[in-house]
Amino acid sequence: MLGRAAAVLAVLVAIVVLAILLFGGGKSYEAKAIFENAGQLVKGNLVEVSGQKVGTIKDIRLTDDGQAEVVMSLDKFTPLHAGTTAVIRVPSLSGIANRYVALDLGANSGPELPSGATIKADKTTAPVDLDQVFNTLDPKTRRSLQQIIHGQATWYGGRARETDRSLHYFNPALSTSSSLTRELVRDRVVFQKFVSDTSNVVTDLADRRDQLTQLVSNAGETAGAIGSENVALGQALDVLPDTLRNANTTFVNLRSTLDDLDTFVNESKPATRQLAPFLRELRPLVRDARPTIRDLRVLIRKPGPGNDLIELNQKTPALANLADTVFPRSVTALQKTQPVIEYARPYSPDLAGWFTKFGQGASPYDANGHYARIQPLFNAFQFQATPGGNALTFTGATGRLAGFQTRQNQRCPGGAMQPPPDGSAPYKDTPDFQCDPSTTPPGP
Repeated sequence: MLGRAAAVLAVLVAIVVLAILLFGGGKSYEAKAIFENAGQLVKGNLVEVSGQKVGTIKDIRLTDDGQAEVVMSLDKFTPLHAGTTAVIRVPSLSGIANRYVALDLGANSGPELPSGATIKADKTTAPVDLDQVFNTLDPKTRRSLQQIIHGQATWYGGRARETDRSLHYFNPALSTSSSLTRELVRDRVVFQKFVSDTSNVVTDLADRRDQLTQLVSNAGETAGAIGSENVALGQALDVLPDTLRNANTTFVNLRSTLDDLDTFVNESKPATRQLAPFLRELRPLVRDARPTIRDLRVLIRKPGPGNDLIELNQKTPALANLADTVFPRSVTALQKTQPVIEYARPYSPDLAGWFTKFGQGASPYDANGHYARIQPLFNAFQFQATPGGNALTFTGATGRLAGFQTRQNQRCPGGAMQPPPDGSAPYKDTPDFQCDPSTTPPGP
């Protein structure tokens, strides 16, 4: 009896110890991240790694230098390692306070970060809101943008059918753009160098905009001066061939002078060994340049109408008159396409979400590397024998294919996902907006 009681007591102690290890008794792991701004985060928002929940936002504080300190309570992938970065993600522009923090874990070979460690601001990224983009524009540009948006609203009013027809051709345009982008970034090193060099060139041009303005102005004045002195220029070009011939004679006579410079040349040979072959090759170039210079004179001034550079400069002001015709036609074209833009505008968050999330289909990874979640699709159509041969027919919502939904072709903005609890999606931009808010994916 005493041995049996001791065995029962030992089992109870083991159960208590196991419960403490599994359900409590340990201190939760916390990590802090410094962001430039909290990006509409609230307490209770999720913390994810590769699309999986690993914790929640425990607290949000303001640092002494005006930045946001986000305290995260984590229960997976702990402890974190050095090199971990954090990004505030935006699932949808149509929701409010629905953002979350996505962690990109550092290598396991890196040093471990103790509980309460801080991810510095240089390792975090805050979202860029639309108002920040608009704040970069000056008042004149913002007013112009407002006029464009208002004009597009009128433009696409009552043109839903035409918009649907135009979107039919949008997919080939996107696929072609995707192929072009892949070709551009095939050699990432060269592409990055190209972008960096282009940025440096644009920056240098911006720093020297005053000099560039003067250059363009001086070039205009130079062209005007050349046009006003066309007679003198023509005379100069007429005399230029004789001048070149006399110069050739002078160069031939210069040989005797070069004989007197042999001592100097001999001393200079170690440093100018390649000069003699260069001069020998330069002589045919000078001789062959004579026809080019003659053609240049004809290019600047040639008898007859509309065939030389001077007359081109004289006709250039007529280009301004074309604006009186081209600009009104452009305004008419914009007005005619306004209904298309008005219909597509509410779907811009869905399109932006597709652009940003499409490439994340294979972003999750585990110990074996990256993987992608897939979903099998079953065909709701089958071949059926008819007097005219086999025909592809819809099986209907019966039997094994029950639950298929058809005619899902008028989704409202945000209708590609299940409706959130706050009812922010799907929504209709206006009461008469051409969409069906009941068309949403099935599920709880």
